Amino acid sequence: MSAMQERPPAVARQRVRRALRQFRERTPLSQGDVARELGWSLSKMQRIEAAEVAVSLTDLRALLDVYGVADAGLIADLSQEAQAARRQRWVTPPEHRDHLTAGLRQLMQFESEAVSIRAFQNVVLPGALQTPAVAELVLHMAGSRITDEARRVRFDVRMQRRRHLLDNPHGMEYLLILDESVIKRRVGSREVMAEQLEALAEIARRPNIAIRVVPFEMGARIGLVDPFSIVNLSDADDDAVVYREFYGDDRVIDDQVEVRYWREIFEEMWKTSLPEDATVRSIEAEAAQLRAEPDERRLS
Repeated sequence: MSAMQERPPAVARQRVRRALRQFRERTPLSQGDVARELGWSLSKMQRIEAAEVAVSLTDLRALLDVYGVADAGLIADLSQEAQAARRQRWVTPPEHRDHLTAGLRQLMQFESEAVSIRAFQNVVLPGALQTPAVAELVLHMAGSRITDEARRVRFDVRMQRRRHLLDNPHGMEYLLILDESVIKRRVGSREVMAEQLEALAEIARRPNIAIRVVPFEMGARIGLVDPFSIVNLSDADDDAVVYREFYGDDRVIDDQVEVRYWREIFEEMWKTSLPEDATVRSIEAEAAQLRAEPDERRLS
């Protein structure tokens, strides 16, 4: 089996979507023109180019014919991608289907192929950077909304994503913006939070990871932005998706207009954040303050 066939379904679908849109944009044809040529509805064309559906081999070949794509090798590659995009249930472990959201399952597939990730968090650290102790505490905050089995699966997934990010110091570029409240809001005991902050400071020194904190004085606007991640699959600006988190919900967004919108928000926040070295000093200072607190001030 080739590396292309092994590509995660969500990523393969993104590759097919991107290629088909680029082929159409090299012609004078609109989505409506192509739909009429093939006897399809406009909504079908829109769903294919938005990667909302996995295109069949028959539809793929029909589109490539309309676009005048005749390169046999390219057609074979895209056919493999289209087949990989339809293997979703086969490659997803049953416990992930049962206990992870659809958005998180997609995010994990994109993360496995990412060349860079830009993320913002305004409440707690991203799951992939949480220490085991903090991850356990955060997952227990959900209370009875999730079962013990779901909690176990989600914990295992956080540790898996942590290893993927941290085990390769020369891996994908990871840029993270944190609201200052993330490093000041205590999760668990004094010792647990101090250990988390110390671990975060060490992570921030890795060559492929950059972390910045948005200080409180930058105003309330930052606090109104929900957590999000921009996952790039290559250096091309249009080869990215956005993962957005809400209370009790999440989703992956493929629309490139929205991707650009969130990239602009990220870049604006990045410029107004503390530089990396100042951020590390702030994180270490918070950890040192926790270590210096007398025992009677510990929080359980």
